[in-house]
Amino acid sequence: MNELNEAFGWLRGAVWLGLGLIALWAVVWVVRYLMASPMERISIRQAVRIRWGWKRLAQMCGLSVTDKMPTALASLANTDGKQPTPRVLVPALKVTPDAFGVMAWATCLPKVGLAEFQKAAPYLADAWRMTRVSVLPGGKPGQVMLRGVRVDPLITPTVHVPTGRTPEEYAKWDLGVDEFGMPVFVPLKEVPGVAMGGLPGFGKTSCVNRLVCDWAPSPAVQFVFLDGKVSHAYEGDYADLVRRAFAFCGDDLEEANKLLKELVELRRGRSASIRSVLGVKNMWHIGPSADWPLVLIVIDEAHTYFRDHKGSDPATKRLAALAAENARLVEDLVKKGRSVGFLTLLTTQKTTGDAIPTFIRDVCPVGLSFAQKTADAAVAALGDDIREWPDASPVNLQDPAYVGVTVMSQHGRPGFVRIRTPYVADEDAARVAEATAHLVHHPAQLLEKLSGRTAVDLAKEAPGPPAKAA
Repeated sequence: MNELNEAFGWLRGAVWLGLGLIALWAVVWVVRYLMASPMERISIRQAVRIRWGWKRLAQMCGLSVTDKMPTALASLANTDGKQPTPRVLVPALKVTPDAFGVMAWATCLPKVGLAEFQKAAPYLADAWRMTRVSVLPGGKPGQVMLRGVRVDPLITPTVHVPTGRTPEEYAKWDLGVDEFGMPVFVPLKEVPGVAMGGLPGFGKTSCVNRLVCDWAPSPAVQFVFLDGKVSHAYEGDYADLVRRAFAFCGDDLEEANKLLKELVELRRGRSASIRSVLGVKNMWHIGPSADWPLVLIVIDEAHTYFRDHKGSDPATKRLAALAAENARLVEDLVKKGRSVGFLTLLTTQKTTGDAIPTFIRDVCPVGLSFAQKTADAAVAALGDDIREWPDASPVNLQDPAYVGVTVMSQHGRPGFVRIRTPYVADEDAARVAEATAHLVHHPAQLLEKLSGRTAVDLAKEAPGPPAKAA
């Protein structure tokens, strides 16, 4: 009798423990629901409906298989010799809600894989009350990832408030979220240049501001701005960030020419000394540092510095000569600056050959385009492949709702991705620039401290271009 009472005691304890765990789970779920934003609460309710109705919906959408082979337990229990009832197998589904919709991961079954889920995506979108459902390979073999968005992220304006913290990873560009609400990061390690186009007022400058604000807290990055649409720093879009730059230039071609020559001399000096100073041929093998920083050159409204000036009068000829030399100098920085820590970011309205010479634009691995008016402008910015993806063309982004939306090619996958970039307020940019102004150091002075020689002297020793055959 004592043993029976003890067994009942253990059973009661187990029941109370189970009830306690259920109550704890319920409290956590309720607290999580109450703390969520209104948009997240809608997604949480949708996620619950998706889980409850998944087995039935999966069979209706053809995402199930019939298993006629009985299990071992069913075979042992079958004593009358009748054929066991076939089992209907449905992929296991794990659902996670967020502000835009839900993320789901499904386990594939025989004859129910990626292709079948992609075919069923429109039906799932209707049943889940989503704007779109995309299906991609999951993070594990035999798994697919389903992304359902209830609210179109592309037409949902977002704001980025810089944290002021040093970035955890160098040369990583957090652009924003794609059309499925997924974050988009562009690795800029070993990238010599970025070309960005788009109509005025559609988000190019704010996109650059976010990059500068996120990288500014790092002493391993130094900035230089060339703004082709103003004469002085206080007039332009970079007035709030210029305190974080070691150099600034306006629309004066002669001034720009002088600054670009200094940067090319710095590039040549780094090339001549990198082995003796860093012990490597490529700075990216050890990464940028406060002594050898990554130099980010932002050339806004780049067509100002490269435009071909037509005319036979002396003033026009002089401007044409300066523009041609500016193009040659930027070509040097883009083609030869990657391994010694130079990254050139060029922005303009139309990235056609007359705005950014093709010998510069075509060696920039990363290309982005905000709204464009013509298909030719889209092709110039993104390449001829954009013609095969008309739905992703930046020509479709001319509506004011798409201010801040850019298009770029998908790394590692065919096609293009549309990205909602966030707005960065001027006061936030000014705050970051003021807080990080003490980190500004001219890379030429840093190089002189490391090598004991000036960049100009080092540049004189750097090997020049091979002589042409007579």
